[in-house]
Amino acid sequence: MADMVTRVTRRAPYRVRAAAVALAVAGILFVLYPALRPYTDETTLDGARAFTSTAWVASHVMGMLGFIGLAIGLLGVHFAQQGARPGRRSFLALLLTWTGAGLILTYYGAEVYGLRVIGQYALNANDPGLLDLAHQVRFGPGMVLFGAGLVLLAAGGILTAITVWRDRGLLAWGGVLTGIAVALYLPQFFGPPPVRMAHGVLLAVGCLWLAMGLWDRRVAEPRAVHNGQLPSLGVPAPRSAPY
Repeated sequence: MADMVTRVTRRAPYRVRAAAVALAVAGILFVLYPALRPYTDETTLDGARAFTSTAWVASHVMGMLGFIGLAIGLLGVHFAQQGARPGRRSFLALLLTWTGAGLILTYYGAEVYGLRVIGQYALNANDPGLLDLAHQVRFGPGMVLFGAGLVLLAAGGILTAITVWRDRGLLAWGGVLTGIAVALYLPQFFGPPPVRMAHGVLLAVGCLWLAMGLWDRRVAEPRAVHNGQLPSLGVPAPRSAPY
């Protein structure tokens, strides 16, 4: 007789739990990024000092690492959804988020390191007018890629929220909250510092919540059954008859 296939559940494998850890770290970094970032009048020499400060570089690097952790975390969501109906949707959400994060990181790199050099140049010349170069860097061609990245990131966040909506417990609510916070990443840039910090906290709560759900996730896996018994671990199951 042909082998019967059933599905057994076990706790999330190491790759899902590794993604959960990356997601938790990303949540912490998303809080630190807007909290540590200097906020000044960037048309003055105070803005130049902010650009050259350690806090400016460190906070933006934290933001970049946060996006990388988010991308790894959503890979864990996809692994956890494999074999389920939303599996294809989680894969699409993963692709959108990865592409969006990649486009965003190119802009972040220019803003962190390019503006630092411009700020130092303005301080050396004692000329705040040189900070107009920072405006040109920010709103040049790179802004097109940055905007496209944020739109893709928002689409990936919304799709992630939809993907996990039918799940129960921490995974569902963590995924929905993370998806909403990711989708709001674009409009929060137009808010004052307290709004940006609050958004960082919201995103962190979603990431940590989703990380907890992934850590405790039970993943269904197919196993062949032979004569009503599961094959022993480490012993290959006999092949079915070819007819």
